[in-house]
Amino acid sequence: MHAVETVQAELGVKASCTALGLPRATWYRAHRTSASTLAPARKPSPRALSSTERQEVFDLAHDERFADLALPQIHAITLDEGRYICSQRTMYRVLDSRGEVRERRDQVSRPLYAKPELLATGSNQVWSWDITKLRGPRKWNYFHLYVILDIFSRKVVGWMVAHRESAALAKKLIDETAAKENIEPGQLTLHADRGSSMRSKDVAMLLADLGVTKTHSRPHVSNDNPFSEAQFKTMKYRPEFPDRFGSIEDARSFCRRFFDWYNNEHRHSGIGMMTPASVHNGRAHQLRDQRALVLEAAWKRHPERFARQPQPLALPTAAWINPPATAMSVAQ
Repeated sequence: MHAVETVQAELGVKASCTALGLPRATWYRAHRTSASTLAPARKPSPRALSSTERQEVFDLAHDERFADLALPQIHAITLDEGRYICSQRTMYRVLDSRGEVRERRDQVSRPLYAKPELLATGSNQVWSWDITKLRGPRKWNYFHLYVILDIFSRKVVGWMVAHRESAALAKKLIDETAAKENIEPGQLTLHADRGSSMRSKDVAMLLADLGVTKTHSRPHVSNDNPFSEAQFKTMKYRPEFPDRFGSIEDARSFCRRFFDWYNNEHRHSGIGMMTPASVHNGRAHQLRDQRALVLEAAWKRHPERFARQPQPLALPTAAWINPPATAMSVAQ
């Protein structure tokens, strides 16, 4: 840089920078005077209020007789009294400079709900449960389907169809499902949305007795319970899912067939195209090894058809509800 300054008077900036391999932009940037040093100091606007006038605006707004009036009302009254200090807009700006422009009434304060962050690295660690409505034979007639899902294996571990949504029925289903899956105290976390049955005292007391941790979605955040929502969508998008059920026995018969198919035949994309039952009972690794042998044999027969040796889809190692940013970056 110093060498350019020495010879630029004779050779010029361009030739000097080219000879020394220095970008001209670097030289100009180093010698550029900032606009702030060249700009003259701003003169106060002749329209600006003096400090005395600004204080007069504060005093006027705080006058006891104007305590319940808005600034346009105050401005109009003072005009009627033969006084003019400034415009309405200027009055707002002056008061806003001290943080005095706000809603006068107390506003509702919503509680902050923590985002649930749940991790399952195996079956029967985190369950998600929810209730959906099934349309009955008549308009405004519904049956209620309760479903408990293991988020790691995606297996439906418990379900029930009832005439109504009830905390007592939910308690019964959870209790029976936990007994069937041999859940030990401290082993399981049960996640649900914020429905009345999910937050009922009966269910809370049962979970406390079972040693099960309970968590809830944030209000109006469907992404906090994605596994149950996805399972309901799979069911309702099946071609055999009817528009209405003729009776509760009809609904139970359909769900019995559907959940048997879902657990034992449905290859789920979220678990390496395995069935939920195979992941839940630990057979998925054996099935993946069998798939690997089939793919290896196909590759050996026709290696020219593959860019590389094919491998079966990976099995799940973890299932998250709202993974933290650190977990997402590691997974990527």
